[in-house]
Amino acid sequence: MPTPPAALLATLIEALGPDRATLQRADGSQHSAQGPGGGLEAGLELHGAGPVAASLDEGDRLVLEDGGLVMELTREGHRASLRVRWPQGPSLEEQILLTGVARLRPMAPAGGGSVGPRVPDLLDALHDPSQVLDVVDGRLHRAMGPALPAGASGRVPAVAAGSLGDPAFRVAHGLQGNLIAGAMAGGIGSAEMVIAMARAGLIGFFGSGGLDLDRVEAALQQVSAALGPDAAWGFNLLHNPVEPEVEERTVDLYLRYGLRRVSASAYMALTPAIVRYRLNDIHAVDGKVVCPNHVFAKVSRPEVAEPFLRPAPKRMIDELVAAGHLTQAQARLAALVPIAEDVTAEADSGGHTDRRPLLGLLPVFQRLRDRVAAEEGYAERGIFPRIGAAGGLGDPASVHAAFAMGAAYVLTGSVNQSCVEAGTSHLAKVMVATAGIADCTTGPAPDMFELGAHVQVLGQGTMYAQRGKQLYDLYRRYDDIDQIPAKDREKVEKTIFRRSLDEVWTETRAYWAARDPRQVERAEADGHHKMALVFRWYLGMTSRWARVGDPDRRRDYQIWCGPAMGLFNDWVQGSALDPLDARKVGEVSWALLHGAAALRRVEVARALGVALPPGASTPPPRLRR
Repeated sequence: MPTPPAALLATLIEALGPDRATLQRADGSQHSAQGPGGGLEAGLELHGAGPVAASLDEGDRLVLEDGGLVMELTREGHRASLRVRWPQGPSLEEQILLTGVARLRPMAPAGGGSVGPRVPDLLDALHDPSQVLDVVDGRLHRAMGPALPAGASGRVPAVAAGSLGDPAFRVAHGLQGNLIAGAMAGGIGSAEMVIAMARAGLIGFFGSGGLDLDRVEAALQQVSAALGPDAAWGFNLLHNPVEPEVEERTVDLYLRYGLRRVSASAYMALTPAIVRYRLNDIHAVDGKVVCPNHVFAKVSRPEVAEPFLRPAPKRMIDELVAAGHLTQAQARLAALVPIAEDVTAEADSGGHTDRRPLLGLLPVFQRLRDRVAAEEGYAERGIFPRIGAAGGLGDPASVHAAFAMGAAYVLTGSVNQSCVEAGTSHLAKVMVATAGIADCTTGPAPDMFELGAHVQVLGQGTMYAQRGKQLYDLYRRYDDIDQIPAKDREKVEKTIFRRSLDEVWTETRAYWAARDPRQVERAEADGHHKMALVFRWYLGMTSRWARVGDPDRRRDYQIWCGPAMGLFNDWVQGSALDPLDARKVGEVSWALLHGAAALRRVEVARALGVALPPGASTPPPRLRR
């Protein structure tokens, strides 16, 4: 039932203290009320715009005025449009996601600084990010007005889940929160997941790695049709050192569809493909360089991060000019901007990973960013590269820690693999949903097998890591399949391939003959390369068996997974997010952000001398409503 206009305006005047409040209802009726004035800016700082917007009914338009400061809010379902204009001239416009945001709680006048009622449940109060609390004599009291009461040591403010991280990240990409659902290869990061994240006010990337271009194009069409051109979403661009032409053709496809965001992963160095994508259609507007295409670089080493933080090498720019991809004028602009303005420090994660600790990796990346930005003079051109965090983020404590360390945004991967929208089998989801933090191991990376690269995978319930290592050991010891001792070959054929290696080569040869005949020519001239292609057949099939849920191959499943999965399972155990059918990616993402916002309040309370009971550092999952 709609809130009576008089009651709503009274609450707004009482809490925010503007000069004037005007409410226009969906039926066209208009209602106004005068206030004391002088309190709007402080009131917004105290409560946040989210609870104010959540207090409106569908179709309401609210205008608050106070000494030249004007705030406009329009409620549209689970979102609200916010516009703020300051008397000095600047303005702010953004969309606010209201699911999970509590209505504004009316406060009684401060009454000369009187102490409000003591909160009945300390944990509930701290874990509700919308409550404003005063700390008096080490105890929490509900705030009664803008002024602190006598004897208070401080205030625990409301903290909106969408306010965590760098606000410039939200502005740059039109988001409601600073969380990315990372690209999980093979379409596990599915079109459905990308769509769900965008509709939740966040951003997700489609996992195009390992898929043929027809499937990638079909996903592009699906996401484009569902979200349109203005929503924030992206696709993965996976470095392919074995087949650089695949990377180039992927960029061709993305440019043809006007894709504006890619997640660059598994890169060891810049490639012509990623540079061409970034600089496509670079131009200047009013003296400011504009790059329509955004690169989100996910890397785990400083020496790999640095080239992404700098402009493209002159050699690559010159090659793009010679090939007709850039004009001379564009080449001059290309020397002024970094390849990536969003660089993710990838710590101990699933899939490709160096298993670095985030506590050590993130500060190194931040100092690197600061040094490079100063050397390149980015600030003078209004460019401020951002460093995000990934790896091991599976509960509010880990997400809060990343933001507390200054991460501009966080990126999740493993935890999304058990979500409803994940493009993998129910059996694989059950396996990751029962994993603990110690149930991960490493095995050979199928796409970089010959280089000895590894991926982090689920160890519980699967033999992929052990069997993959057996194959790599044989690859290192012998130069040709025919050199493998008969006993070892028989064991491999019986327990791993379940067919003869000759049969596998026949199938593999046909595959490469259609995809890249040069691989066949090389294999027939080089027995070691032939062995690699045969062994990569198994390594590639293991992830496919997991995605389709082949029950006969369960022991061979290659499921990319990091310790964040076990962390998440432990946090949600027995909660509303425990069942698989409740793990929707938007719910999971906002639950993590709400929990991190609650922990920011817990830290404020601890600093103000509040004695915290057990459980303070573990806010329960909070679902959106």
